[in-house]
Amino acid sequence: MSLRRRSLEFLRRRLRGEALPVRLAFWDGETFDFGPAPSITITLHSKRLIRLFLTGNMAALGEAYVRGEIDVEGRLQDIVRLGIGIAERLGRSRTLRRLGTLAAYRPRFRHTRKRDARAISYHYDVSNDFYALWLDRRMIYSCAYFHTGTEDIDTAQAQKLDHICRKLRLAEGDRLLDIGCGWGGLLIWAAQRHGISGVGITLSRAQAELAQARVAEAGLRDRIEIRLQDYRDIEGAESFDKIVSVGMVEHVGTANLPAYFAAIARLLKPGGLLLNHGITVADRNGHAQGPPGGEFINDLVFPGGELAHVSRILYEIAGAGLEPLDFEDLRPHYPRTLLHWVRRLEANAAAAIEAAGAERYRIWRMYMAGMAYAFDAGWLGLAQVLAVRPAGGRPAPRPWTRRYQYDPAAAVPHAGPLDWGEL
Repeated sequence: MSLRRRSLEFLRRRLRGEALPVRLAFWDGETFDFGPAPSITITLHSKRLIRLFLTGNMAALGEAYVRGEIDVEGRLQDIVRLGIGIAERLGRSRTLRRLGTLAAYRPRFRHTRKRDARAISYHYDVSNDFYALWLDRRMIYSCAYFHTGTEDIDTAQAQKLDHICRKLRLAEGDRLLDIGCGWGGLLIWAAQRHGISGVGITLSRAQAELAQARVAEAGLRDRIEIRLQDYRDIEGAESFDKIVSVGMVEHVGTANLPAYFAAIARLLKPGGLLLNHGITVADRNGHAQGPPGGEFINDLVFPGGELAHVSRILYEIAGAGLEPLDFEDLRPHYPRTLLHWVRRLEANAAAAIEAAGAERYRIWRMYMAGMAYAFDAGWLGLAQVLAVRPAGGRPAPRPWTRRYQYDPAAAVPHAGPLDWGEL
């Protein structure tokens, strides 16, 4: 028996004899089946990859896939499940659980203005054409909102925008700040349907340029301003009735959360509302979850990304003097969103490669599938937190129920302070 086959038999034993539906195909034409009727074929184009399989080095294998040293054929869900299974059995430590998540805390990344701008540019300035191939028609790059789970991505994202606007109780004449406004979809939606004016900020030049063009196309240049700006550089105080932040808090950095929410509190008018929508980790201490391999995400997808537990988000919101009103976990909505995206990306593979290159296509294909698994496994959550800036030193009035969030015709009676003279 050749050294290669002896090594693979050893790997089979390390996998506890499980009959995996996998065929390894080598650069010289030889194949090795780990089980009968393989549904996944992994083609290795380099000898060094055998050692990576034997040691379960999933981060290095991920990088080899990106460079084209590995080709993988089969259903993406099965491929991701296989990779996680191998990582769990062969990973360097069974207690180090790090797949497919952003690192919860990476002190080596200092969130300065320059570093944050560079990190945002790396992820978002890929190509507007690339993102347009697989996002919904409004190019909303955050978790959609499903009523039944059967909606297409355009419908589910429209439902998400509607849900956010209702939570914020947007009204004619409100001034809205969107921190991390992406391609402007939320601001345009809110202006057209709720009569707001607003400001959107992003650190992505490509996003800002397309958002400005879309605002102009919608005839809203007199009501919506898109800025290429860091949240730390917004001047003024008590300038906005409502503030929304969708998919932005993940880029702020754990150490910067107090400054982030302090800036929001400064910019909100007394009685104004904040909706913060962001990914969280399941571990209350903020530790990343999953088997080894998270370096793939940290290094190749979201440089400088940091996640916290929702309790930390609530703590920092309260620390900024804001009063939390409502918390909703949308975790089940994100796996379905990501699967919609990755299927659309695969269906447009040739155009995606032309727009952003083969490596970027491979990175995004694997990262979105891995993140879908991480959300489905409960390693990640998605928290929408609604908060208010109190006025006059008293708790802010709030609706008696959540009915207004789901029924557009519902009245919104408020529970204010008691009249103690009536008691």
